[in-house]
Amino acid sequence: MEFRTARLSLHPVDEQEARRIRDHAPQAGDAWAADYPFEGDLAAIGGILRATEQNGDQRPFGYYQIRLRSDGLAVGGVGFKGPPDGEVVEIGYGLVPSARGHGYAAEALGSLVQIAADLGVTTIRADTDLDNVASQRTLEHAGFLQVETDSQLHHYETRISHMRI
Repeated sequence: MEFRTARLSLHPVDEQEARRIRDHAPQAGDAWAADYPFEGDLAAIGGILRATEQNGDQRPFGYYQIRLRSDGLAVGGVGFKGPPDGEVVEIGYGLVPSARGHGYAAEALGSLVQIAADLGVTTIRADTDLDNVASQRTLEHAGFLQVETDSQLHHYETRISHMRI
């Protein structure tokens, strides 16, 4: 099931599609930006494929291709780095260079947070390199708070309330 925001569609990627992305082998019907996939997508896809081989289909806690609703082009990915540990899950995201600077990453993160909430997750964690100011701003814009810094990463977190008013 695809998830939609105002400008984006988050498309859950299955194993066959993940292999096409890994192999840079789009088929008819795959609409990819010229710079898709980029290294971040390939790392995420590699992790999803390894986890799928070991534990089966990772969806809904897998990788979602970020597509522009205006033209259907894949411009990046957002997803879970595995199933929840209790009610806590870790996420990652990235956009191809040609799609950066438009607020797409924060928009996609907002949708992923909602997906996680609907699946019973209460805490979402993410990290970013110390020098990746754009990613830090994206996380903050999406409602994440910096909770720790170590020698390599800033660690962020957001908590979800399941109370409905």
